[in-house]
Parts: sequence; C-alpha cells; structure tokens
Amino acid sequence: MINRNVIIIGQQPWDTEIGSNCKNIALELSKNNTVLYVNSPLDRITRYKDHDNLKVKKRLRVIEGKEKGLIKIKDNLWNLYPDCMVESINWIANPSIFNYLNKRNNKKFSNSIKRALEELGFKDFLLFNDNELLKGFYLKDLLHPSLSIYYSRDYILAVDYWKKHGKRLEPLIIAQNDLCLANSLYLTDYCKSYNENSYYVGQGCDIEMFKNADVSDKPKEFANISTPVVGYVGALNSIRLDISLLYHIANERKDLTFVLVGPEDDDFAFSNLHDLENVIFTGIKKPEELPLYMSFFDVCINPQLVNMVTIGNYPRKVDEYLAMGKPIVATQTRAMEIFSSYVYLAENKESFALLIQRAIDENTEELQVARRAFASSHSWENCANEIYKAIFKSLKTKES
Repeated sequence: MINRNVIIIGQQPWDTEIGSNCKNIALELSKNNTVLYVNSPLDRITRYKDHDNLKVKKRLRVIEGKEKGLIKIKDNLWNLYPDCMVESINWIANPSIFNYLNKRNNKKFSNSIKRALEELGFKDFLLFNDNELLKGFYLKDLLHPSLSIYYSRDYILAVDYWKKHGKRLEPLIIAQNDLCLANSLYLTDYCKSYNENSYYVGQGCDIEMFKNADVSDKPKEFANISTPVVGYVGALNSIRLDISLLYHIANERKDLTFVLVGPEDDDFAFSNLHDLENVIFTGIKKPEELPLYMSFFDVCINPQLVNMVTIGNYPRKVDEYLAMGKPIVATQTRAMEIFSSYVYLAENKESFALLIQRAIDENTEELQVARRAFASSHSWENCANEIYKAIFKSLKTKES
C-alpha cells in the first residue's frame, strides 16, 4: 500500500512515555503513506485534576490558540493535538443521555480533525481506530473515510472504566467498521463474532533496537549483584501481573536477584516485594535504555495473572526478550501458545520457580540463535504487510 492517506486515532497519544503499538504502526505505515496521528482530545476532568501536568498545559495552549496543534514528526508523519475539549461523561449511567453527549464529543473531535485534514490536503483517507471506542464511536459517520478500521489489541472490557459503556458499544463499533484487525488469535475470534471481516495481523517488535543494543555500560542497579539475575521489563500493574507469584519465587530463591524495570502502580508500590532484599525496583526507564537492562538478565520473565485482561493480550515484551536471545519463563495463556517452542510456560507458581532454574541450566548459544530468528519474524514490517493484505481485500470487496 503506497501513497494513501491514513488517519490514526487511539487511546495512546504520541507523547506517551511507554511503548505503543499504535505509534509503531504509524511509523511503519508512514514509510510509504502519509499518516496523521491524532491524540485523544483533552477531557474536562483531566484538565482540572492534572492542571499542573506539562502535557495538559500543552493541550490547553493549543485549545486557546496560543500554540499550533498540527506538528510534523517526520516526512509523511504528522501529529495532531486537537484544539477542542470534550466533556467527561463516562460516569453517566443512562444510555440515551450518554449517547447524546458522546456524539456531541465526537462532533467536536471530528471538527478538529477536519481542520487538520484541510490543512494537509487529505481528500481520500483510511481511518484506523486503535481501541478508542468512546471518542471514536461516531467518527466513521462524521469523517466519511474510504475505509474504516477498528484495531483490537487488548480486551478492554475487562477494565471497569471501559466496561461501563463498552460492553454495549464495542460490539456495535466492531460491527459498523469495514474491517477489524487484531494482534492475537483470541481477539481475532472475539472480533469475528461481530464482524466477519476480521483478521489476525500479528504483532511487531523493534527487532533492531534489541538485536544491536549497546551493552558496554552496566547500569548502577547491577553494581553489587553477584547472583544470576531474573528480570522483568514493563509497567508493574497489578491488574496484569501476579504479585503473589513474584513474591513466592523471589522468597523461595534467595540465591537469585529479581530486577523489576518499570513504573509501579499502588499495589506494587505497597507490596511485600519491597521487603525482600533480593528484589530490586529500578523505576521507569527510557525505551532506549531497556535493551541495556535486559542484556544483564540471565532469565527474563512475564508473570501474568490469568484473567480477561491478559488472556487475549499479545505479550510484546516476549518478542523483545527473544530478540536478545534470552531464556524466558512466562505464565501459560492462549496468547502464549505461539511461543511454546521458544519459551518455558508455567501453569502455577511452583512450576514457574522450577522453570526458572531449568531456563538457566539449559541456555545455549544454539537456543539463543533460534530465539533471535523467531523474534525476527515478528517485525513491524511483517505486521504492516498483514495489515496491508487485509486492507486490500476489504477495499476490493467494498469497491465491487
């Protein structure tokens, strides 16, 4: 697919500090197409709760006309800070009142996007919606894209915030879009139950970033470690990760050091993991620093809880671990089945602890090469090619 115009909307803004599927897809699509990446509009509650936040201040300057909202990131890629504020309406229980106000929010949002489209000269475009089921619910009808795409990368209805209205709205937005894409087989099946034109496109990973990491400088957190290191990289979020499992294996294996790299939610911050001397929390690190930390892990782990949030979630970090050739132990879920030949999958906390030792003992150069090769098949280029195939099929069907 070349020389097409693509609008991308989603839950994660361009200025997010964490990794983002949507941003990586935007970068890949912009190699051959012109992409407008649209941040979600500022809502009123966020404006008052986080008024001192620099990102909120930036959005307010755009809304007040003091700063330009359309920014060029690089050739063929633009980022839009919407020049509107929307109302915070998720608390409203009545569906009719919610729908009325949500459509009004969508109209404000779409008008802001239309102004950017006029400035960029977009006439014919694709609309790619990354799980934004509320603020993007009416955008297909308001913007009139040549093809509308809904991208499912998380089962967001497992989260209370999205469940409130999403249980009613997500099946509708999946059904009304021309095409649905998903990054896991579980989510593909879920989308297909509402829209037959749903495809599995896999997941990408910035392979080169992890294959060619500069590991010359040991991070300060490793200075006094004399044991093998078991490591995790990513947000330490109790809705996704099993704190009790982590405590069990760290408490049982005092001969190992557990290094957890990423921001903690309140449950992690006040957990008994902080009482263990062989558990180190590094806090959040820049994305470009993560390969350096991983390079000093003897075993990488993904200790997920098995719930509706995680069961269909594609574990992007596993590809990153594999790209560095690392042995991995992870909780067994359906999404992990495609990794079963390269990752040790644990059914419970007892087997998780045993598999960590097995991963250390069995690690060889041959296995490291195989892991890297498998991870290389999960590039963003390959993911984009699958997206292109699905778009091409849908456009042909729509035109015929």
